[in-house]
Order: sequence, then C-alpha cells, then structure tokens
Amino acid sequence: MSSGDPGVDTVETLTRSAVITARAAATFDPVGRSVATARSFVRDTLQGWGFTDIVDDAVVLTSELVTNAVVHAGTAADVLCLRSEDAVRIEVSDRYPEREIPLQQSSVNMGSPDREGGRGLQLCAALATRWGVDYTPTHKLVWFQLDLPHRPVGTRTAGPALPADLLPVADGRVRVAVIQIDRAGAINAWNEDAEDLFGYAAEQVIGKPLNDLAAWPHTPGTSTGIAEALQLSRWEGSYGIRGSHGRVIPVYASHLRVRDNEGEPSTVCLLVRDDERAVLQTPLRGATPEQGTLSEPNATDPFEVFIGSPAPEDLDGLLQRTVERARDMLDGDAAFLLLATDDETELEVRASTGLPSARQRFARVPVEAGPGRYGSARMPAVHEDLTLVPGAVPLLSGTGMRSVVTVPLKVEGRLTGSLGVAAEAPDRYSNEEALRLQFAADRIALAVESARLGELERLRRGSLSFLVEASDLLAGTLDRDQTLALMAQMTVPTLATWCAVYTIADQSAEPYLSYVLHEDEERIDGLKALLSKIDPPDPVPTPGARIWGAPSEAAHQAALRTSMRSLGLGEPMTLGSGIGTTLSTASAVGGETVVLPLVARNRVIGMLTLGKPSDEHFRQEILELAEDLSRRAALALDNARLYSERMAISQSLQRSLLPPGLPQIPGVEVDVIYRAAGEGNEVGGDFYDLFPIRDGAYGFAIGDVCGTGPEAAAVTGLARHALRLLAREGFGGPAVLERLNAAILDEGSRSRFLTLLYGELWPQEDGSAVLKIVCAGHPLPLRLRQDGTVEPYAEPQPLLGVMDDLELYEETMTLDPGDVLLCVTDGVTERREGTRMLGDDGLAEVLTTCTGLTAGAVAARIMRAVERFASDAPSDDMAILAMRVPGLEKD
Repeated sequence: MSSGDPGVDTVETLTRSAVITARAAATFDPVGRSVATARSFVRDTLQGWGFTDIVDDAVVLTSELVTNAVVHAGTAADVLCLRSEDAVRIEVSDRYPEREIPLQQSSVNMGSPDREGGRGLQLCAALATRWGVDYTPTHKLVWFQLDLPHRPVGTRTAGPALPADLLPVADGRVRVAVIQIDRAGAINAWNEDAEDLFGYAAEQVIGKPLNDLAAWPHTPGTSTGIAEALQLSRWEGSYGIRGSHGRVIPVYASHLRVRDNEGEPSTVCLLVRDDERAVLQTPLRGATPEQGTLSEPNATDPFEVFIGSPAPEDLDGLLQRTVERARDMLDGDAAFLLLATDDETELEVRASTGLPSARQRFARVPVEAGPGRYGSARMPAVHEDLTLVPGAVPLLSGTGMRSVVTVPLKVEGRLTGSLGVAAEAPDRYSNEEALRLQFAADRIALAVESARLGELERLRRGSLSFLVEASDLLAGTLDRDQTLALMAQMTVPTLATWCAVYTIADQSAEPYLSYVLHEDEERIDGLKALLSKIDPPDPVPTPGARIWGAPSEAAHQAALRTSMRSLGLGEPMTLGSGIGTTLSTASAVGGETVVLPLVARNRVIGMLTLGKPSDEHFRQEILELAEDLSRRAALALDNARLYSERMAISQSLQRSLLPPGLPQIPGVEVDVIYRAAGEGNEVGGDFYDLFPIRDGAYGFAIGDVCGTGPEAAAVTGLARHALRLLAREGFGGPAVLERLNAAILDEGSRSRFLTLLYGELWPQEDGSAVLKIVCAGHPLPLRLRQDGTVEPYAEPQPLLGVMDDLELYEETMTLDPGDVLLCVTDGVTERREGTRMLGDDGLAEVLTTCTGLTAGAVAARIMRAVERFASDAPSDDMAILAMRVPGLEKD
C-alpha cells in the first residue's frame, strides 16, 4: 500500500476500525458512460449526508479514479463511500491488480497533469487529506479521505495563535495620537505621538480646523464627513490625515465627545495607523438606542449585533440579512447591496429588499458613474431628492424612491462593494445617517469579502467538476447532431433557462439556427418559432459574452400584438395561435440574452446563445464558465464537422474501389461477402471483381494487398481497374498479371505486395463451366464436389509486386454440375483465437458441410464459421467469393 502521507503505512484518521456512521456502495460497468454515473452517485450520496463543502473535490477525484478503472484498466469499478463524524473516505477498486501505479514517494515521474490519463493520483495528492493504494490478488483499490471543515461551536471569526515571528510588524512602538478639538472644530491639543505620526509640531496645528488636515475617505482635498463625526457622542472609523510630506496617512480613529467643568464641549480624538486599528477598535458603541445605533448595552460583537446570531453561513443569506438590517436601522423603504467585480470597474447587485429583486438581481452599474463626489461608488453619497437629479442612481429608476444614502465596503483600502438605503420620501437622509451606515459597512465588509471568496472557491471547484464532465461528454462523440444536443443540455438549466445554437457552414454562409432547448419542454416550439423570425446575431469573433436584445424585443412585440388582437384592436387571431403561448414565450425570453462565439481553428463556426426569463441577469461567474464551455464545445463541434466531411469523402472514395454490382452469369451462381477491417473502412487491402470480358466469357478476381488502410486501398483500385482494362483488350491471364505486376512496381515506394487469384470462366451448354486460373501467391481456391470431397483447384505461383521478370502460366479445369468453387483471402484462413488458427484445413472442413447449398448459402456459412472461431473483432480484411454450377443435389 502507498499513501499520500510519506512514511505512513496505515490509515490513521478513518480506517475500517473507525466508527462508520453511514456507507453507500455501487458497481459500474467498464463503459465510458459509467464515469458520469459514478460522479452522480458520489454527488448524491454526499449531498444526502449534508457534506456539501467537500462534494466538488470528491466528484473530481472519483471521476479520475473511475476513469482509470473502466477506461484504462478496462474492468468494472466498485465505489464505496464511508462516513464518520469528521471525515469521508471513498474507495475505488478495479479488477486489474497487475496494473501497478507509481508510488508518490518514489522517483517515478507521474507525468504531466495535462496528458489524457494518469492524473488521478496527482489530484489525490493535491485535494485529499489522505490517500493510498491497496493491492490484493484480485483487486487494486485506490482510496482518498476528505476531512470535514472544523467549525468550533460559537466561533464565527477568530485569528489563529501565531508564533512571534509571524505577528505583524509595528513601526518601533505603537503611537497613539491624542488630539482635542474645540466646539468650533479647531485643534487645541496635539501630543508627541501626533507629531511623530504626522510630522507637524504642535505650534503648527494648534488653532487650525482638523478639516484642513483630514481627507475623507482617504482622498486628498475632501473633508466632508469629519465635522459631522466630531459632533457625535462617540464614533469610530477610518479616514486619512495629510502629513507634512503631503501624502495621506490612513488612520483608524476613535472620537469621544466630552465637556469641561464649565460645560464647554470638545472632542477627544485617538488615532493610530490603520493597520494597527486593533489598538482602538472596540465592539462597544456608545450611542443610545433612540439614535438607531448598531449596538446593544451588553453586546460584545457589533457584527453579530447588526447581522444577528447565528450569522448566515452562505453569502446570499449574509447579504440578504445585511440589507434587511440596514433598511431597518435607517428606517428606510428599501435597501440594496452590490459587490465589485475583480477589476473594480463595475458593481453587481447581489441582494435587495423593497425593490423588484428579480429585475435587479445581478444587474450591473459602473463604479465611476460620473464626475463629482457622488459620481463614484468609492465614496459615501447622500441624495436628498432623486427627482432633482434624474438618473443619479440608475438602480432606483422607476422604483418610486426619492432619497438614498450609499456607502462603500472596503477591505484593506480596496473597494469590495456598496451598501445603500433608500426611502420614498425626500430629505430623509443626511451625513449623520451616512456615518452610521458607514460604521455598519466597515464592520461587515471583511465578513462579506470572506464569504464572497468562499463562494468563488466553491464555484471554481464546481466549475472544474462541471468542465471535467462536459469535456468527457463532448469528447465521447464525433456526431454533429449529438454534439449540438450535448452543448444545449449542458447549459440548460445549469447555466441558463434556455439555449440556442447557431452554426455557420463556411465563411460566406449565414448563421443557421441548428438547435433550441428550454428547461420547459412545452416552450421549445414557441421559442424556436420566435428565433426563426428574427435575424441571427452577428458572428463576431471577439471572445466573451455580449448582450443580444433582439429576442427580448421580438417577444415583447409579439406579446403586445397578441394582447391587442384579443381586445379587438388588431388583426384577427388565426387558428393555432393563442394568447397563452405567445405570452409564455415572451416571459421565457424576456430577460437578459447573451451570445458567445464558437471559435475553432481561428474561424467562427457558430454562436452559443443563452437566455434568462423576464427581468433576470447573468452572473459574471456564470458567463466566465459559459465562455470556457463554449471554447470546448466549439472545438468538439468543429471536430465533428471535420470527421463527418472526411468520413463522407472516405466512404465515397472507398465505394469507387468496389465493383458497382455483380453480373448475372447464365448457368452459374455467384455470391460475394466482403468485410474491411477497421472502424469506418468500407474498402481495405482485399478486393474482388466479377465482370464480362466478351460474349460468353467472364473474368473474376480476388486479391489481397499487403497491409491495410488508405495505402493498400490505393493499390486495390489500381489492380481492379487494370484487370478489367487488360482483360477486355484480349490479353490472357498470364499476360494480364504480368502487366499488372509492372504497373505495381512502377509505383515505387508506394507499391505493395499483391497476392491475386485471377480467372476466366465460360459457361457450357451441358451445364458445366470451363475455367482458366492463375494463382499468383494467393490462397488456393477450393473445389467442393457433390460427394462432399474438397480439393485445391490450382497450383501456387509467385506473388505480384516483388520481381520484374515474372513468368506465369494458367491452368484449365472444368466445374461439373453441382460443384462449388470457393475463393477467399488470407483474412479468412488466418483467423486466430489465441494460438489457434482456422487455416486451410479448418476452411476445408467447414466447406465439406456445404454440399447442396446455394452459392450465397455457402458464402454465409463460411463467414459465420470465421466469425464464431474467435471472439475478437477481425484484424484483417476478408473477402469470400463463391461460384456454383447448379446440378442435381443429393437428398
């Protein structure tokens, strides 16, 4: 046994002796579809056990190991899932114990992860907690173990205990600037730590407003918000102080409002560098409940107080709880939360309350919407009345909201999202509400970002599993129509509600609607009819998804016309049309529609169109996954097209090498059976022919070119056409073969050895037939008499394509009534099963059982005997030519 933990010979965490709380087992046949079935079995099992955190890793590993078993080892695969309290172990065994695999700790190279097979152990080493291999006399078992995430009871966010050398480095000592601000906002106290932090001596700043030094938020030249913060009884948050060197220093501040003995109010400000905020940050907030504070008297964690306990573990739940609490905190009518894209250029709506969420969900707005302070989502913004600035907040257009406050969510100075609260009445919000909402945003930003990263990781692993399965399915077929169906079925409903695939035959052709699929089968016909009436999308090769509005517009127009007709305001409705059908189609395609180009070998071969129902949008992660799928699907579709074209060309050329048909010979029965070796081959190195030479004379031939495939087929065509031409020019058998030998030798390096049996046949009035035969290196023809005796019917002579000076002769003989002449190629006599071979004697023995049979029955019996002799598919071409002179058969 080898293990993923070097030096460990036994499984310590989850062995057979551990407490197993559940088990599930299944066996999968050694066929390609079993890989997908095994993935579904493991996914369903772990989801049923509630282990969704490890499902994607388990599915990917199972896919690789089952592929090794059923595809590479070629045996059935047994999959066993074992559950314990803190881990899951999955075992995959096959019936091929001799097929060893390298140990991880050995020096054997496990290969590139990009090659077709053998990645199972590399993935085990990368994803599994433990793994190993067991060998038995009858089985080889590969197992892996995935530990369940450890979640201590009551723990939400905690930092690990770190060694001293891993703790963050402070600049010398932690400096706490103590600054006191009077009623007017001017500085009247400035300690030494403030001088060290910001570079100003006390006499330089005493009497100056703090607003002159402060930047809010972290932006030089803006001071909005600091004056308001200084007026609150207590406030904590981040902003920037411009130092004497001119740069903004990010600080974390704690403000406390006090009054002296004479009742004069002032504000004491404690400031530290922002990366040392733990010195000042406190879970308590001293505002009164009447002011709508975020904390409670005995609260210890402002995040828990704001979100509630227990906090949702999933991102969508956390975001939805956030917007609901934010709306309640500011007594708003609606709230929304947007998350930033990776490049921080756009914000995507991820949660809302009080708004039409179906329409708003996953909609996008730019981070920098315009000039000015309120034009950037990176800064807090308060709009007292949206009717005065139409379009200032596009997200709220048409919702009836009049006033809104928005604040950024930031983690380590990077914009990660935006939180907003809106109300139907104007003038509901001021800078004070912005500060309170910013206070909440500062405390949830890190939790939201952590949850978002966790979701992205799960999506990444889920995407990996999805693409693994998609690649398997697409690689499993070279049929164009089946590839189109697979493309659509993989996207619906996983990525989209409906899908349409357009194909482009060549660069000058228009896109053609090839396949349409909707998750509701009853809507497919209406969707197909709608798409067929509008112009297809432009075949733009630019990668990525682009919006296509034509389907939605056409659906809405069709629904409008139908509604008008139903009210008697338009043309009468025709039979077969219905309001319900048109309206349901409009609802099905009324959402966002995107088009992804299918590009293969630097050419656009089609478009993949994905759509959502009314008022729904695509997530960026889904579009990125669809783009990955479209690249794989495009290559698979182009491979299917190339395969179909080449198969059509190959089959057309191969058919041209076969005789167009067998002539009717008076007084002689003739039948032929031909089998070419290899998938998709109709003609190989073996060939036959039967043709009239002149009145009363017929030529026949059966031959075998050395080798198989296209090269042998080329010589086949040369030989068959040369035989007909030379025979009809009046040459006898030896002369025909001698000239054919010269033609083969003239081919040079493309020439092939050729064994050939050529003969001419003359039916006689007495019911017999006279034959002249030349057997050039070919298996001898066999004659079956009416009494059941079998004998060779010619003498062997040299084969063709070897020597220049070839001297051949022909033999003349007569077939009596009731006799059968059997001619075969060596693919028949050399049929093998292990060390056994049918041979000439075996063929003669089968032929003795064919007395009294027609020529067709003789050929069929010989072929059945050859096929039954071995279980494997034939590896050589086979041709059987049977000729029989009818006569009196024995009873």
